[in-house]
Amino acid sequence: MRHKSKKWMLQTKRADFKKISETYGISPVLARCIVNREVTEEEIGNYIQADWKQLHSPWLFKDMDKAVQILQENRDKLVAISSDFDCDGIFSAVILKKGLEKIGIHSKIYTPDRVAEGYGVNQRIVDEATESGAEILLTCDNGIAANEEIRYAREKGMTVIVTDHHEVQEERPPADAVVDHKQSDCGYPFKGLCGAGVAFQFIGALYEKEGISPDEREELLEYAAIATVADVMELKGENRGLVKSGLRALEHTKNTGLRALLEVQQLSGKELEAYHIGFILGPCFNAAGRIDTVMRAFELLEETNKEKALQMAQELKDINDTRKQMTEEAAKRAFEILQESGKEDAPVHIVFLPDCHESLVGIVAGRIKEEYHHPVIVFCPVGNGLIKGSGRSIESYHMFEKLMACKDLMVRFGGHKMAAGMTLHEKDLPELERRLNAEAGLTEEDFVPELWIDAAMPVQYISIPLIEELQKMEPFGVGNPKPVFAEQHFHILEAVRRGKNRNVLSMKVANTKGYVIKAVYFGDIDAFEEFVCEIWGDSELQKMYHNLPNEIDMGFAYYPSINEYGGNRTLQIVVTDYCVVAKEKE
Repeated sequence: MRHKSKKWMLQTKRADFKKISETYGISPVLARCIVNREVTEEEIGNYIQADWKQLHSPWLFKDMDKAVQILQENRDKLVAISSDFDCDGIFSAVILKKGLEKIGIHSKIYTPDRVAEGYGVNQRIVDEATESGAEILLTCDNGIAANEEIRYAREKGMTVIVTDHHEVQEERPPADAVVDHKQSDCGYPFKGLCGAGVAFQFIGALYEKEGISPDEREELLEYAAIATVADVMELKGENRGLVKSGLRALEHTKNTGLRALLEVQQLSGKELEAYHIGFILGPCFNAAGRIDTVMRAFELLEETNKEKALQMAQELKDINDTRKQMTEEAAKRAFEILQESGKEDAPVHIVFLPDCHESLVGIVAGRIKEEYHHPVIVFCPVGNGLIKGSGRSIESYHMFEKLMACKDLMVRFGGHKMAAGMTLHEKDLPELERRLNAEAGLTEEDFVPELWIDAAMPVQYISIPLIEELQKMEPFGVGNPKPVFAEQHFHILEAVRRGKNRNVLSMKVANTKGYVIKAVYFGDIDAFEEFVCEIWGDSELQKMYHNLPNEIDMGFAYYPSINEYGGNRTLQIVVTDYCVVAKEKE
């Protein structure tokens, strides 16, 4: 793939950085980076000290009082927890089950079969639950769009509590209580919690009514943290506290299954970051629901025997490795289909993959979106003339609203601004594609990804104390990216490709002041080389690799880091993007 140039945008948010610096005892650079993340001056203390105890009162949720009362008045009845097959569904259910156990309420978790049934509560779950004697249906991470299924459950005599974080569609479900902060008349101030975050608050309210210390919820923090990161929630506001506290809890988890997975993934004893959840732990749990059975994930989390847990964790890792291979093959085919279709310039990219495992379409859609920076929906057949799709969006395209306008073509669908899932008849796909593209309302500008630079900073200003101070901004992730700085002119003095797959470019670079620093680039090195050849020629690329003087003069967007090797700590920059900047005439 060729290097897709980004639009570099320098943050220009205004504030009294000197005053902030003095008030909070931080450097003006850190003050600027925090303000750039839309944190108000009053919120900076909470941002730096992020902790789960900063959560708002759970009683601010609409229907929280009703939901808690139902469970307290029916504590001798079996509760059916209707969960889902992804990380958020898994950990929401675990939070609810463990919380209910603590107050003596028995519950059983039910999940849909991803391939046969799709997302959310269904009639089979209701039937199985009532046959096993459950009289209360408690949903988590789903239910807000399940009006028919909830009506069915109530007809079967069940009392229904919905806990969810998805958008309300035309009408709220006919449940006895609906705890979802996305309801327009819900007074809970923070709207960014995932399903497990809502479940965590629900258990908080229940504990309070039962006279259980709020600190008892700490054992549930790690589950809320895994779900929040894995469900790609913005790490702002309350989510920062949940994830920051949850990561510390996860490092010392008492859960045998989680300890085993950390060991299998060689993370035991390490300082964990959101990255480890998003790219290593979370995908293992998601993979179980994608290509095997989600019950494997629940069994691992309930296992107390260390040897058995290690074996189960290894199996989960193996399933995820298989999923990775399947994803690579599906993504390769998807790119080929899109390129052969001649529709790469269409505003919305619709790709039909006839042989893809349906659980992978969302990951493939994400890959295409990253490459082209267009909204993408990838579909695959699921039998009986039906197809399933999963979409990933860009900032300027509200996917849920655009699909709502095509609801007449859907058998079922749900989602939010940046992602959606849907089922429809294959015969209706051309019409959906026609409508979405006709009504896209996007311009060429929207297809150029933006890279926001926190500050133009010459590399000689980097220091170990500054890097350690920037760590106060962790956890990093969606909505709270790592700080990015930029400098316009670097000469490459040395360069070598390293790593097992030669996928790391290690360089020594100098800026215009002659300051020399190590730089590493983990992106597409073939595209980097193409870029160099296109502008300066192959001979200059060869000089670069032979550590000879060359004409290459590049701008780098970077974040600073510490390279620890052989007991030494040295400064380096991690290059996130590059460009060529014309030198001003003297």
